[in-house]
Amino acid sequence: MKFELTTDQQDFAASLDSLLAAADTVAAARGWAAGDHAAGLRLWERLAEQGLTMLATEASPVEVCVAFEALGRHAVPGPWVEAAAYLPVALGAEVEGVATVAMPRALDADVADAVYAVVGDTLHTATAGKAHTSVDRSRHLFDVTPGDAVEHGDLAAAYDLAVLATAAQLLGAGERVLADAVTYVKQRKQFGREIGSYQAIKHKLADVRIALDFARPLVLGAALDPTPRAVSAAKVACADAAYLASRTGLQVHGAIGYTQEFDLSVWITKIRALVTAWGTPAAHRARILETLRSA
Repeated sequence: MKFELTTDQQDFAASLDSLLAAADTVAAARGWAAGDHAAGLRLWERLAEQGLTMLATEASPVEVCVAFEALGRHAVPGPWVEAAAYLPVALGAEVEGVATVAMPRALDADVADAVYAVVGDTLHTATAGKAHTSVDRSRHLFDVTPGDAVEHGDLAAAYDLAVLATAAQLLGAGERVLADAVTYVKQRKQFGREIGSYQAIKHKLADVRIALDFARPLVLGAALDPTPRAVSAAKVACADAAYLASRTGLQVHGAIGYTQEFDLSVWITKIRALVTAWGTPAAHRARILETLRSA
């Protein structure tokens, strides 16, 4: 099967990339990490105006994946998976403003207009409690206290779309790390030649390219038919590919790659956090195995 975006979907992707490239998303992410949400919230409003918060209810999962790949490629901060993938399906309508849901902790509950929690098979309002740090400094996690139950739709379908959106974010972040690594190895010189000319580095970058290229069809395939098995397979493949990209990017950048001041750290830490967000690789592999056993 051949997966290609339509002309409209390609145009949508290009318009998002253009908007985000001009928005200084790294500065927004760094500000968000430091507790200054102003730039991130302005960007949130602009993306909401572009229709990102209504994609889950008004478009297809393919458009959702297109959008979240762009969010990952540009390291856009905020509870986007929660507000633009999970909650619209769970509540059956577009979410107004910034919203989040605890799974089991709530991302960025301190800036959310509405906080929810899943308790068993029901959805509840919630209030934020103790804050927790994440390896990604722009992700602020909070314990919550569930409140009243609210009417909801298919929570299983909401979860699958959130997993798929996270996979697309990982794919976008992995692509960005690879692109920056390729640019760097063409500029950095050792012993009088670009380090990208060395065969070992070429092989490492080629391995990342292959991993990302193999992950992309799984994302698009799951977007066309979002079964639990397909969604989990996409999450596992994108997590593995993006993590490989982050490790390789760190290696080829050398010591500078370890510094928080260098922009590469924004994507490396985000990838590390997203690998386990909305289900660990082990949990999704177990889910895939269970669907195969029951087939």
